[in-house]
Amino acid sequence: MTGMTHDETEEKKSLNFVEEIVVNDLKAGKNDGRLQTRFPPEPNGYLHIGHAKAICMDFGIAEKYNGVCNLRLDDTNPIKEDTEYVEAIKKDIQWLGFKWENIYHASDYFQQLWDFAVRLIKEGKAYVDEQSSEQIALQKGTPTQPGTPSPFRDRPIEENLELFNKMNSGEAEEGSMVLRAKLDMGSPNMHFRDPIIYRIINKEHHRTGNKWKAYPMYDFAHGQSDYFEGVTHSICTLEFVPHRPLYDHFIDELKEGKDLNNHRPRQIEFNRLNLTYTVMSKRKLLALVKEGLVNGWDDPRMPTLCGLRRRGYSPESIRKFIDMIGYTKFDALNDVAMLEAAAREDLNARAIRVSAVLNPVRLVITNYPEGQVEELEAVNNPENEADGTHSIEFSRELWIEREDFMEVAPKKYFRLTPGNEVRLKNAYIVKCTGCKKDENGTVTEVYCEYDPNSKSGMPGSDRKVKGTLHWLSCAHCLPAEVRLYDRLFSVENPGADDRDFRELLNPSSLTVLENCYVEKFAAEKKPLDYLQFQRIGYFTMDKDSRPDHLIYNRTVSLKDTWSKKSK
Repeated sequence: MTGMTHDETEEKKSLNFVEEIVVNDLKAGKNDGRLQTRFPPEPNGYLHIGHAKAICMDFGIAEKYNGVCNLRLDDTNPIKEDTEYVEAIKKDIQWLGFKWENIYHASDYFQQLWDFAVRLIKEGKAYVDEQSSEQIALQKGTPTQPGTPSPFRDRPIEENLELFNKMNSGEAEEGSMVLRAKLDMGSPNMHFRDPIIYRIINKEHHRTGNKWKAYPMYDFAHGQSDYFEGVTHSICTLEFVPHRPLYDHFIDELKEGKDLNNHRPRQIEFNRLNLTYTVMSKRKLLALVKEGLVNGWDDPRMPTLCGLRRRGYSPESIRKFIDMIGYTKFDALNDVAMLEAAAREDLNARAIRVSAVLNPVRLVITNYPEGQVEELEAVNNPENEADGTHSIEFSRELWIEREDFMEVAPKKYFRLTPGNEVRLKNAYIVKCTGCKKDENGTVTEVYCEYDPNSKSGMPGSDRKVKGTLHWLSCAHCLPAEVRLYDRLFSVENPGADDRDFRELLNPSSLTVLENCYVEKFAAEKKPLDYLQFQRIGYFTMDKDSRPDHLIYNRTVSLKDTWSKKSK
């Protein structure tokens, strides 16, 4: 008998529990050694970061172990579904960096599911119930009390078949009847108490038109669709644990004598992604959009993938965050600060550095020659030499951040204050000589003198000063609007709060700064290009930006060591 090698032991330690199950199944030869997963969203809204966790699992595990992952649109409810959502789902998956093998739809199997339901009726295992939804719910009992049988439970088979056909012909009204599986009204699992498997929806389907008016329920369509497609591992979130026996039951009924011991889809559940200061409910997200509380599904405050993309998050940062939180069997509330940390780490390596001033005050270098302009070289990304450099103009009058000057400053303030020296990034060391104020006492200009021998890169220019400031030449920069985004909700866990979620919205989740300036090089960038406004944070150009009205969205701020010190 031989034990595992060191490498095998380390690999096993690094596997999450889902990967361990898949690896063991592959080693055991189940499903003829195949691995096939699927990502099955309902096209009734835009994908959010919670879906990203499932995407990374479904596609990632297939990719890692040479399997196949298909995209299956769970389109069994035409009331909520739309082709707009279908296209958005596909775009988001591709943006995250994954590729599906095939695209399927639950509606592909409507005829097979219908035929299966008819078979169950003929075998006395399903019946049409004409009670109201309220009556059915009452008769289901409670987790500690068994349910009571429907008065229609023993309806004759021929009558059930006739009524089932009427459910789909348009002769029966919505809500007038449903088809239920005849299982066990005394089961401790509430999902086994004669679950509804078909209901009437009299609305045109975006793929099948008006062919169907009776539509299968999720629990009846999902497992069977997995079975029809040859899915080996059906990976889903923890709320489906109590559904698993029903998932297995319908597949057992469907098999028609086939040996499923080593050829059945295996449902595995992991914890869903919950994030502080946001909600993941599609219903609530839809309400935010419909009621104009946010500016669409791709509002950069939304947890949707299109919102995060517009805000400037990279797909790599999303995947990095998913790796950080991992997969377990226990629900948890993940701190949005972890997502922001993942973004900072990723964007630090890929963002192009540019200069921008968000709260400007004029800096006049009194001993710099009037009319002189210098072209200075700025490194695009110190983390990646291949990104090269670009030029930025330097002149006598500059914009600096208003908070970078204090007339009376505390001891550890290393920015501009009378008598203090700082380096202007990529340029010269300047010494503050004073300021000018208006009649209200507001500083309108700051005055400095520069040291001509201190230019960055010059011999002997490496004398040390404690502060470095960013700047823009007043005559060579462009006006811009900058949007600063914060947490959408003002409470840490809005999903657990008893108040209406609308009351919990953060009134300061968006701050629009209209009198900002950016260097010309920033204006050459496009939406989804990743930028770092030096000393401020990570930004990207917004899709609504125009050459005559530049707009930038803040993705995430930089760590502000000064604010920590000043607390």
